[in-house]
Amino acid sequence: MSYAYSPGLKVKRTMLVRKTRVLPVSGDVLVTEGSHVSYDTVVARTYVPGDVTMVPLFYNVGVEPYELPKVMLKKEGDTVKEGELLAVSKAFFGLFKTEYKSEVSGTIELISTVTGMVAIQGLPRPVNLSSYISGKVVEVIPKLGVVIETPAAFFQGILGIGGERHGELKTVASPDEVLTPNVIGEDCAGKVLMGGSLVTAEVLKKAEDAGVRGIITGGIDSGELTSYLEYEMGVAITGNEDIGLTCIITEGFGKMTMASRTYNLLKDLEGMLASINGATQIRAGVIRPEVIVPLMETSEAGLKMDEEDVLADGMYPGTRVRIIRQPYFGAIGTIHSLPVELQQMESESYVRVMVVNLDEGSQVTIPRANTEIIEE
Repeated sequence: MSYAYSPGLKVKRTMLVRKTRVLPVSGDVLVTEGSHVSYDTVVARTYVPGDVTMVPLFYNVGVEPYELPKVMLKKEGDTVKEGELLAVSKAFFGLFKTEYKSEVSGTIELISTVTGMVAIQGLPRPVNLSSYISGKVVEVIPKLGVVIETPAAFFQGILGIGGERHGELKTVASPDEVLTPNVIGEDCAGKVLMGGSLVTAEVLKKAEDAGVRGIITGGIDSGELTSYLEYEMGVAITGNEDIGLTCIITEGFGKMTMASRTYNLLKDLEGMLASINGATQIRAGVIRPEVIVPLMETSEAGLKMDEEDVLADGMYPGTRVRIIRQPYFGAIGTIHSLPVELQQMESESYVRVMVVNLDEGSQVTIPRANTEIIEE
């Protein structure tokens, strides 16, 4: 049997999902192995240094830089609170005083008699690491984080924007319907909306204003995406955009009917809590936007990662694929055959091809590199 190797796009009703959650720097792990956590459970915490504030104190109290130690009420290494008196200078035999109260809380790191500046290191800021998904802690990574495991429905998209968010799934449109502002109602607040073939900047902005946590839909125009973000998105990793919701595109750019399997599975999960992440990287170290719907009531027996991910090994006749280049971009079908012989394409180059039966009823011959697996 012939096989071809291609990136996989998972659409699975049930699989065992594992997520490794680690702090950016060492800290404290707050849960134990074997404990069950909710998506918003803080599993680890660390502290990072606060910002450094440079204060031109010599100017504020009207002295020369070399005179600072005489007017300072604190020394290097001391802590100071916001509003606390930091320095007092006197003039005309003590008849006039100039005081300076600290505008920040922190530790005095530097008192410079050369520049007259005082550096105040802000108080350490806590960094809380949440579990992101509900599940069981199967491993504790000392001082860094945990590994969480849960049986879940798992979906990957083509492109996403926005980071980790959570909300109940709510269907707002059919798979081929263009999303309009009318689908955003008061009952959409806190929800992850699903459906449609195209989303616009107007819909995204209204959804954000309405408190929608995320949108999962078939397609988006690049111009609409730029309009919503108010800048042109680059080719680096996405997911860190300063926006109020997460948007996951399942099919591609333009008006793209959502794949029936993806739509039907998500619709079956309506009302359940989904964890979503729009982070995308299409170059080395591919990262796909994802939707995870924990199925805590599902038995964990028999769910093994290797068994569930067998399609990641390759493709063969009968494998479901999506075409990722023109002229059939976005079309979905089933591999009919994988000819061994090289075939000449319109570009006059010779490549390995596959014959695909498209869902729309036609059969096409395309380069194998122009497809990706839809893992079902």
